[in-house]
Amino acid sequence: MSKSESSLPSRLTAQPVAIDLPDACLRYLPHWLDRATADVWLHRLIAETPWEQPQVRVYGRTLAVPRLVAWYGDAEARYRYSGLLHEPLPWTPLLEEIRRRLQAEVDGRFNGALLNLYRDGQDAMGWHSDDEPELGCEPLLASLSLGAVRRFDLRRKGSSRIEHSLALGHGSLLVMGGATQHHWQHQIARTRQVLTPRLNLTFRLIHPSPKP
Repeated sequence: MSKSESSLPSRLTAQPVAIDLPDACLRYLPHWLDRATADVWLHRLIAETPWEQPQVRVYGRTLAVPRLVAWYGDAEARYRYSGLLHEPLPWTPLLEEIRRRLQAEVDGRFNGALLNLYRDGQDAMGWHSDDEPELGCEPLLASLSLGAVRRFDLRRKGSSRIEHSLALGHGSLLVMGGATQHHWQHQIARTRQVLTPRLNLTFRLIHPSPKP
């Protein structure tokens, strides 16, 4: 077993692709969902989700994030990222089903899911780590991709060089755990080659702040 697999849950039933990066625990399952199920989930989630496009302050300017987002979760799963506090929408029956399947797959617990809709290749996600305090010291994240294939880049914190890239396909699952978020950043870069939407669902466990 490689270092990138050693701190991940062992119950991953599809054929995984190990990603051997130092100080990272990553596993990629390119065919976690069958094509028919992935097609149905993609179309239903795009149609049923009350999408928002938050605005953030960047170097004194107010800009709309370059994608549509929605945050779902248990009632206590309030999540702050990009300077915004997100109150969870209640789980839909479909998202509950997806959560159950993912929890069984990775033998872990999730109480929130961030949905990002990239409408085409001009929608993107900049370099970041999922290392907010609410996620705990070594967060486990299950990232399900539906729709267009997009490139997922990884670089070590403090470096500008891309160390590894993955083509995240329709119905694929990327599991990130251990110290990955402490040492690595990731992005979905803009591209002119993609004209169709891609939907990403990242399930995570939010640790509520203790009450004063």
